[in-house]
Amino acid sequence: MPSAHTNPQVGPARRPTDPSAGVSRLFLPLIALCSAVTAANIYLAAPLLADIAADFGTEPSAVAWIASVAQFGYAAGLLFFAPLGDRVSRRPLVAGLSLATTAALAVAAAASGTTALAAAVLVASAATVVPQLLVPLVAERAPADRRARHVAAVIAGLFTGIVAARVLGGLAGQAFGWRWVFAGAAALTAVLGLLTATVLPAERPRRTGGLFSGLTSMPGLVRRSPDLWRACVRQAGMYGAWSALWTTLTLLLTGEPYGLSTATAGLFGLFGLAASVVAPLAGGLVDRFGAARVVRSAYLLAAVSVPLFWLGGQVMGALFVAAVAVHAALVASHVANQTLALTTTTSPATANSAYVVAGFAGGATASALAGVAFSHWAWGGVCAVAGVWLVLGWVTTAVRR
Repeated sequence: MPSAHTNPQVGPARRPTDPSAGVSRLFLPLIALCSAVTAANIYLAAPLLADIAADFGTEPSAVAWIASVAQFGYAAGLLFFAPLGDRVSRRPLVAGLSLATTAALAVAAAASGTTALAAAVLVASAATVVPQLLVPLVAERAPADRRARHVAAVIAGLFTGIVAARVLGGLAGQAFGWRWVFAGAAALTAVLGLLTATVLPAERPRRTGGLFSGLTSMPGLVRRSPDLWRACVRQAGMYGAWSALWTTLTLLLTGEPYGLSTATAGLFGLFGLAASVVAPLAGGLVDRFGAARVVRSAYLLAAVSVPLFWLGGQVMGALFVAAVAVHAALVASHVANQTLALTTTTSPATANSAYVVAGFAGGATASALAGVAFSHWAWGGVCAVAGVWLVLGWVTTAVRR
Protein backbone atom coordinates (compact mmCIF):
# COMPACT_ATOMS: atom_id res chain seq x y z
CA MET A 1 0.00 0.00 0.00
CA PRO A 2 1.55 3.33 -0.97
CA SER A 3 2.16 5.86 1.72
CA ALA A 4 0.65 9.34 1.92
CA HIS A 5 4.02 10.79 0.91
CA THR A 6 3.74 9.39 -2.60
CA ASN A 7 1.52 10.13 -5.53
CA PRO A 8 0.16 6.62 -6.16
CA GLN A 9 -0.66 5.64 -9.69
CA VAL A 10 -3.48 3.16 -9.42
CA GLY A 11 -5.04 1.99 -12.65
CA PRO A 12 -8.68 2.96 -13.11
CA ALA A 13 -11.37 0.34 -12.72
CA ARG A 14 -12.42 0.71 -16.35
CA ARG A 15 -11.38 2.52 -19.53
CA PRO A 16 -13.37 4.47 -22.12
CA THR A 17 -14.30 2.36 -25.11
CA ASP A 18 -13.00 5.10 -27.41
CA PRO A 19 -9.54 6.37 -26.44
CA SER A 20 -10.07 9.61 -28.31
CA ALA A 21 -13.38 10.35 -26.65
CA GLY A 22 -13.48 13.39 -24.39
CA VAL A 23 -10.15 14.77 -25.58
CA SER A 24 -11.84 17.98 -26.68
CA ARG A 25 -10.41 21.17 -25.24
CA LEU A 26 -13.88 21.89 -23.90
CA PHE A 27 -13.91 18.72 -21.80
CA LEU A 28 -12.35 20.04 -18.58
CA PRO A 29 -13.78 23.61 -18.72
CA LEU A 30 -17.27 22.24 -19.39
CA ILE A 31 -17.04 19.83 -16.46
CA ALA A 32 -15.83 22.66 -14.20
CA LEU A 33 -18.72 24.89 -15.31
CA CYS A 34 -21.24 22.09 -14.86
CA SER A 35 -19.86 21.47 -11.38
CA ALA A 36 -20.27 25.15 -10.51
CA VAL A 37 -23.93 25.25 -11.58
CA THR A 38 -24.91 21.96 -9.95
CA ALA A 39 -23.09 22.72 -6.68
CA ALA A 40 -24.89 26.06 -6.50
CA ASN A 41 -28.23 24.24 -6.39
CA ILE A 42 -27.44 22.89 -2.91
CA TYR A 43 -27.13 26.40 -1.44
CA LEU A 44 -29.77 28.11 -3.55
CA ALA A 45 -32.41 28.42 -0.81
CA ALA A 46 -30.14 29.88 1.91
CA PRO A 47 -29.90 33.49 0.63
CA LEU A 48 -33.58 33.49 -0.41
CA LEU A 49 -35.15 32.55 2.93
CA ALA A 50 -36.37 36.08 3.72
CA ASP A 51 -38.06 36.39 0.29
CA ILE A 52 -39.58 32.91 0.61
CA ALA A 53 -40.96 33.74 4.05
CA ALA A 54 -42.48 37.01 2.83
CA ASP A 55 -44.13 35.21 -0.11
CA PHE A 56 -45.66 32.59 2.18
CA GLY A 57 -46.63 35.13 4.83
CA THR A 58 -44.43 33.84 7.64
CA GLU A 59 -41.25 34.67 9.51
CA PRO A 60 -37.77 33.81 8.10
CA SER A 61 -37.10 31.62 11.14
CA ALA A 62 -40.09 29.49 10.15
CA VAL A 63 -38.54 28.54 6.79
CA ALA A 64 -34.87 28.39 7.81
CA TRP A 65 -35.10 24.59 8.04
CA ILE A 66 -35.45 24.39 4.25
CA ALA A 67 -31.75 25.21 3.88
CA SER A 68 -30.93 22.28 6.19
CA VAL A 69 -33.12 19.99 4.09
CA ALA A 70 -30.81 20.68 1.15
CA GLN A 71 -27.83 19.45 3.16
CA PHE A 72 -29.59 16.21 4.11
CA GLY A 73 -30.61 15.68 0.49
CA TYR A 74 -27.04 16.12 -0.69
CA ALA A 75 -25.80 13.66 1.92
CA ALA A 76 -28.33 11.08 0.70
CA GLY A 77 -27.22 11.63 -2.89
CA LEU A 78 -23.57 11.13 -1.92
CA LEU A 79 -24.39 7.81 -0.28
CA PHE A 80 -26.70 6.35 -2.93
CA PHE A 81 -25.86 7.97 -6.29
CA ALA A 82 -22.18 8.98 -6.25
CA PRO A 83 -20.82 5.40 -5.83
CA LEU A 84 -22.70 4.36 -8.99
CA GLY A 85 -19.85 5.86 -10.99
CA ASP A 86 -17.93 2.60 -10.44
CA ARG A 87 -20.77 0.42 -11.74
CA VAL A 88 -22.74 2.19 -14.47
CA SER A 89 -21.88 4.37 -17.43
CA ARG A 90 -21.64 7.98 -16.30
CA ARG A 91 -23.02 9.44 -19.53
CA PRO A 92 -26.68 8.35 -18.99
CA LEU A 93 -26.29 8.74 -15.22
CA VAL A 94 -25.25 12.41 -15.48
CA ALA A 95 -28.04 13.07 -17.99
CA GLY A 96 -30.65 11.39 -15.79
CA LEU A 97 -29.59 13.16 -12.60
CA SER A 98 -29.48 16.52 -14.42
CA LEU A 99 -33.02 16.05 -15.69
CA ALA A 100 -34.20 14.98 -12.22
CA THR A 101 -32.60 18.07 -10.69
CA THR A 102 -34.18 20.28 -13.37
CA ALA A 103 -37.63 18.86 -12.71
CA ALA A 104 -37.27 19.27 -8.94
CA LEU A 105 -36.11 22.89 -9.27
CA ALA A 106 -39.05 23.64 -11.55
CA VAL A 107 -41.42 22.18 -8.96
CA ALA A 108 -39.73 24.29 -6.29
CA ALA A 109 -40.25 27.44 -8.38
CA ALA A 110 -43.98 26.72 -8.52
CA ALA A 111 -44.36 25.49 -4.91
CA SER A 112 -47.46 26.72 -3.11
CA GLY A 113 -46.17 26.11 0.42
CA THR A 114 -43.16 25.29 2.53
CA THR A 115 -43.79 21.53 2.54
CA ALA A 116 -43.86 21.29 -1.25
CA LEU A 117 -40.81 23.56 -1.51
CA ALA A 118 -38.84 21.50 1.02
CA ALA A 119 -39.69 18.24 -0.76
CA ALA A 120 -38.53 19.68 -4.09
CA VAL A 121 -35.32 21.05 -2.57
CA LEU A 122 -34.64 17.63 -1.00
CA VAL A 123 -34.94 15.84 -4.36
CA ALA A 124 -32.95 18.49 -6.23
CA SER A 125 -30.10 18.36 -3.70
CA ALA A 126 -29.99 14.56 -3.72
CA ALA A 127 -29.76 14.48 -7.52
CA THR A 128 -27.22 17.29 -7.80
CA VAL A 129 -24.22 15.09 -6.93
CA VAL A 130 -22.99 15.31 -10.53
CA PRO A 131 -19.66 16.98 -9.54
CA GLN A 132 -18.76 13.98 -7.39
CA LEU A 133 -19.39 11.72 -10.39
CA LEU A 134 -17.21 13.84 -12.66
CA VAL A 135 -14.19 14.29 -10.36
CA PRO A 136 -13.22 10.58 -10.47
CA LEU A 137 -13.55 10.64 -14.26
CA VAL A 138 -11.26 13.66 -14.52
CA ALA A 139 -8.71 11.96 -12.26
CA GLU A 140 -8.82 8.78 -14.37
CA ARG A 141 -8.23 10.57 -17.66
CA ALA A 142 -5.70 13.19 -16.54
CA PRO A 143 -1.99 12.76 -17.29
CA ALA A 144 -0.21 11.45 -14.20
CA ASP A 145 1.96 14.55 -13.82
CA ARG A 146 -1.06 16.92 -14.04
CA ARG A 147 -3.72 14.89 -12.25
CA ALA A 148 -4.05 17.14 -9.19
CA ARG A 149 -4.26 20.25 -11.40
CA HIS A 150 -7.15 18.75 -13.35
CA VAL A 151 -8.94 17.78 -10.15
CA ALA A 152 -8.30 21.29 -8.81
CA ALA A 153 -10.00 22.82 -11.85
CA VAL A 154 -13.23 20.99 -11.01
CA ILE A 155 -12.91 21.91 -7.32
CA ALA A 156 -12.43 25.57 -8.28
CA GLY A 157 -15.65 25.40 -10.29
CA LEU A 158 -17.46 23.83 -7.37
CA PHE A 159 -16.38 26.52 -4.90
CA THR A 160 -17.23 29.26 -7.40
CA GLY A 161 -20.74 27.84 -7.68
CA ILE A 162 -21.16 27.84 -3.92
CA VAL A 163 -20.09 31.49 -3.68
CA ALA A 164 -22.32 32.45 -6.61
CA ALA A 165 -25.33 30.80 -4.96
CA ARG A 166 -24.80 32.67 -1.71
CA VAL A 167 -24.01 36.09 -3.19
CA LEU A 168 -25.58 36.33 -6.65
CA GLY A 169 -28.59 34.22 -5.64
CA GLY A 170 -29.57 36.76 -3.01
CA LEU A 171 -29.13 39.71 -5.39
CA ALA A 172 -31.14 37.99 -8.13
CA GLY A 173 -33.86 37.09 -5.66
CA GLN A 174 -34.17 40.70 -4.58
CA ALA A 175 -34.37 41.89 -8.19
CA PHE A 176 -36.62 39.23 -9.74
CA GLY A 177 -38.11 37.19 -6.91
CA TRP A 178 -37.06 33.85 -5.46
CA ARG A 179 -39.21 31.79 -7.86
CA TRP A 180 -37.33 33.11 -10.89
CA VAL A 181 -34.03 32.19 -9.24
CA PHE A 182 -35.15 28.56 -8.97
CA ALA A 183 -36.50 28.63 -12.52
CA GLY A 184 -33.24 30.04 -13.86
CA ALA A 185 -31.26 27.40 -11.96
CA ALA A 186 -33.46 24.70 -13.52
CA ALA A 187 -32.75 25.99 -17.03
CA LEU A 188 -28.99 26.24 -16.45
CA THR A 189 -28.86 22.75 -14.92
CA ALA A 190 -30.70 21.22 -17.88
CA VAL A 191 -28.52 22.88 -20.52
CA LEU A 192 -25.13 22.28 -18.86
CA GLY A 193 -26.01 18.84 -17.51
CA LEU A 194 -27.10 17.47 -20.89
CA LEU A 195 -24.26 19.21 -22.72
CA THR A 196 -21.74 17.70 -20.30
CA ALA A 197 -23.28 14.24 -20.71
CA THR A 198 -22.79 14.42 -24.47
CA VAL A 199 -19.02 15.00 -24.18
CA LEU A 200 -18.41 12.26 -21.61
CA PRO A 201 -16.59 9.21 -22.98
CA ALA A 202 -18.45 5.97 -23.61
CA GLU A 203 -17.56 3.44 -20.92
CA ARG A 204 -17.80 -0.26 -20.20
CA PRO A 205 -18.72 -0.17 -16.51
CA ARG A 206 -17.56 -2.83 -14.11
CA ARG A 207 -20.50 -5.11 -13.30
CA THR A 208 -19.42 -6.53 -9.95
CA GLY A 209 -21.86 -6.64 -7.07
CA GLY A 210 -25.31 -5.13 -6.86
CA LEU A 211 -26.23 -1.67 -8.09
CA PHE A 212 -25.88 -0.13 -4.62
CA SER A 213 -23.13 -2.40 -3.34
CA GLY A 214 -20.78 0.61 -3.33
CA LEU A 215 -22.67 1.95 -0.31
CA THR A 216 -22.15 -1.24 1.71
CA SER A 217 -18.52 -1.58 0.64
CA MET A 218 -17.47 1.90 1.85
CA PRO A 219 -16.50 0.97 5.44
CA GLY A 220 -14.36 -1.96 4.31
CA LEU A 221 -12.73 0.10 1.55
CA VAL A 222 -11.69 2.78 4.05
CA ARG A 223 -10.47 0.18 6.54
CA ARG A 224 -8.27 -1.55 3.95
CA SER A 225 -6.70 1.67 2.63
CA PRO A 226 -4.66 3.68 5.18
CA ASP A 227 -4.19 6.49 2.63
CA LEU A 228 -7.95 6.82 2.05
CA TRP A 229 -8.62 6.66 5.80
CA ARG A 230 -6.02 9.37 6.41
CA ALA A 231 -7.51 11.62 3.70
CA CYS A 232 -11.03 11.18 5.14
CA VAL A 233 -10.03 12.00 8.72
CA ARG A 234 -7.81 14.94 7.83
CA GLN A 235 -10.42 16.54 5.64
CA ALA A 236 -13.10 15.95 8.29
CA GLY A 237 -10.89 17.89 10.71
CA MET A 238 -10.20 20.69 8.25
CA TYR A 239 -13.78 21.02 7.01
CA GLY A 240 -15.05 20.86 10.58
CA ALA A 241 -12.82 23.75 11.64
CA TRP A 242 -13.92 25.80 8.64
CA SER A 243 -17.61 25.02 9.22
CA ALA A 244 -17.45 25.91 12.91
CA LEU A 245 -16.04 29.35 12.10
CA TRP A 246 -17.96 30.12 8.93
CA THR A 247 -21.46 29.03 9.96
CA THR A 248 -21.38 31.14 13.13
CA LEU A 249 -19.58 34.16 11.69
CA THR A 250 -22.89 35.87 10.89
CA LEU A 251 -23.81 35.74 14.59
CA LEU A 252 -20.60 37.62 15.40
CA LEU A 253 -20.99 40.18 12.62
CA THR A 254 -24.66 40.99 13.31
CA GLY A 255 -24.16 41.19 17.09
CA GLU A 256 -21.82 43.15 19.31
CA PRO A 257 -19.42 44.81 18.66
CA TYR A 258 -20.06 45.08 14.89
CA GLY A 259 -23.85 45.23 14.53
CA LEU A 260 -23.84 44.75 10.74
CA SER A 261 -26.97 44.09 8.73
CA THR A 262 -27.61 40.57 7.49
CA ALA A 263 -27.03 41.68 3.89
CA THR A 264 -23.69 43.30 4.71
CA ALA A 265 -22.58 40.29 6.74
CA GLY A 266 -23.49 38.08 3.79
CA LEU A 267 -20.90 39.85 1.65
CA PHE A 268 -18.25 38.00 3.67
CA GLY A 269 -19.17 35.08 1.42
CA LEU A 270 -17.08 36.76 -1.27
CA PHE A 271 -13.99 35.61 0.63
CA GLY A 272 -14.92 32.17 -0.65
CA LEU A 273 -13.55 33.28 -4.01
CA ALA A 274 -10.11 32.84 -2.47
CA ALA A 275 -10.77 29.12 -2.75
CA SER A 276 -11.31 29.38 -6.51
CA VAL A 277 -7.99 31.20 -6.90
CA VAL A 278 -6.02 28.88 -4.65
CA ALA A 279 -7.32 25.60 -6.12
CA PRO A 280 -5.21 25.66 -9.34
CA LEU A 281 -2.12 26.67 -7.35
CA ALA A 282 -2.71 23.85 -4.88
CA GLY A 283 -3.10 21.38 -7.75
CA GLY A 284 0.30 22.32 -9.14
CA LEU A 285 1.90 21.99 -5.70
CA VAL A 286 0.39 18.53 -5.18
CA ASP A 287 1.68 17.36 -8.57
CA ARG A 288 5.14 18.69 -7.74
CA PHE A 289 5.60 18.00 -4.02
CA GLY A 290 3.00 15.34 -3.18
CA ALA A 291 -0.25 15.38 -1.24
CA ALA A 292 1.22 14.93 2.25
CA ARG A 293 3.34 18.09 2.14
CA VAL A 294 0.46 20.23 0.86
CA VAL A 295 -1.93 18.93 3.54
CA ARG A 296 0.67 19.63 6.24
CA SER A 297 1.11 23.21 5.00
CA ALA A 298 -2.67 23.68 4.81
CA TYR A 299 -3.07 22.55 8.41
CA LEU A 300 -0.38 25.01 9.53
CA LEU A 301 -2.17 27.83 7.70
CA ALA A 302 -5.50 26.86 9.25
CA ALA A 303 -3.87 26.76 12.69
CA VAL A 304 -2.65 30.33 12.16
CA SER A 305 -6.14 31.44 11.09
CA VAL A 306 -7.81 30.31 14.34
CA PRO A 307 -6.14 32.90 16.64
CA LEU A 308 -6.72 35.49 13.91
CA PHE A 309 -10.44 34.66 14.00
CA TRP A 310 -10.36 35.01 17.79
CA LEU A 311 -8.72 38.43 17.44
CA GLY A 312 -11.36 39.24 14.83
CA GLY A 313 -13.93 39.22 17.61
CA GLN A 314 -12.73 42.78 18.22
CA VAL A 315 -10.66 43.72 15.16
CA MET A 316 -12.34 43.63 11.74
CA GLY A 317 -9.04 43.61 9.86
CA ALA A 318 -8.06 40.34 11.53
CA LEU A 319 -11.30 38.79 10.27
CA PHE A 320 -10.41 39.74 6.69
CA VAL A 321 -7.01 38.05 6.89
CA ALA A 322 -8.41 35.02 8.73
CA ALA A 323 -11.20 34.53 6.18
CA VAL A 324 -8.74 34.41 3.28
CA ALA A 325 -6.36 32.13 5.19
CA VAL A 326 -8.97 29.59 6.24
CA HIS A 327 -10.43 29.35 2.71
CA ALA A 328 -6.97 28.89 1.23
CA ALA A 329 -6.21 26.17 3.79
CA LEU A 330 -9.52 24.42 3.17
CA VAL A 331 -9.22 24.23 -0.60
CA ALA A 332 -5.51 23.30 -0.59
CA SER A 333 -6.23 20.46 1.82
CA HIS A 334 -9.25 19.43 -0.23
CA VAL A 335 -7.33 19.27 -3.52
CA ALA A 336 -4.55 17.19 -1.94
CA ASN A 337 -6.77 14.84 0.05
CA GLN A 338 -9.28 14.28 -2.75
CA THR A 339 -6.52 13.54 -5.26
CA LEU A 340 -5.15 10.97 -2.82
CA ALA A 341 -8.59 9.46 -2.25
CA LEU A 342 -9.17 9.13 -6.00
CA THR A 343 -5.88 7.38 -6.71
CA THR A 344 -5.37 5.04 -3.79
CA THR A 345 -7.94 2.32 -4.63
CA THR A 346 -9.38 0.60 -7.70
CA SER A 347 -12.89 1.91 -6.88
CA PRO A 348 -12.42 5.68 -7.25
CA ALA A 349 -16.11 6.65 -7.23
CA THR A 350 -16.81 4.70 -4.03
CA ALA A 351 -13.62 6.01 -2.41
CA ASN A 352 -14.54 9.57 -3.40
CA SER A 353 -18.02 9.15 -1.91
CA ALA A 354 -16.54 7.91 1.37
CA TYR A 355 -14.15 10.86 1.40
CA VAL A 356 -16.83 13.49 0.77
CA VAL A 357 -19.24 11.94 3.28
CA ALA A 358 -16.48 11.94 5.93
CA GLY A 359 -15.78 15.62 5.33
CA PHE A 360 -19.49 16.43 5.37
CA ALA A 361 -19.95 14.56 8.67
CA GLY A 362 -17.02 16.40 10.25
CA GLY A 363 -18.38 19.74 9.11
CA ALA A 364 -21.95 19.09 10.26
CA THR A 365 -20.84 17.91 13.71
CA ALA A 366 -18.49 20.84 14.23
CA SER A 367 -21.18 23.33 13.12
CA ALA A 368 -23.61 21.94 15.68
CA LEU A 369 -21.01 22.16 18.45
CA ALA A 370 -20.05 25.68 17.39
CA GLY A 371 -23.64 26.86 17.75
CA VAL A 372 -23.76 25.52 21.31
CA ALA A 373 -20.34 27.00 22.07
CA PHE A 374 -21.39 30.44 20.84
CA SER A 375 -24.48 30.46 23.07
CA HIS A 376 -22.39 29.56 26.16
CA TRP A 377 -18.95 31.09 25.56
CA ALA A 378 -19.52 33.54 22.69
CA TRP A 379 -17.00 33.83 19.85
CA GLY A 380 -14.10 32.49 21.89
CA GLY A 381 -15.96 29.19 22.29
CA VAL A 382 -16.37 28.88 18.52
CA CYS A 383 -12.65 29.42 17.96
CA ALA A 384 -11.93 26.76 20.58
CA VAL A 385 -14.12 24.24 18.71
CA ALA A 386 -12.27 24.99 15.46
CA GLY A 387 -8.90 24.56 17.15
CA VAL A 388 -9.91 21.24 18.73
CA TRP A 389 -11.17 19.94 15.38
CA LEU A 390 -7.85 20.72 13.71
CA VAL A 391 -5.94 18.98 16.50
CA LEU A 392 -8.14 15.89 16.30
CA GLY A 393 -7.85 15.72 12.50
CA TRP A 394 -4.06 15.85 12.58
CA VAL A 395 -3.16 13.96 15.75
CA THR A 396 -5.50 11.03 14.96
CA THR A 397 -3.86 10.45 11.58
CA ALA A 398 -0.34 11.04 12.89
CA VAL A 399 -0.72 8.30 15.51
CA ARG A 400 -2.00 5.52 13.23
CA ARG A 401 0.54 3.96 10.89
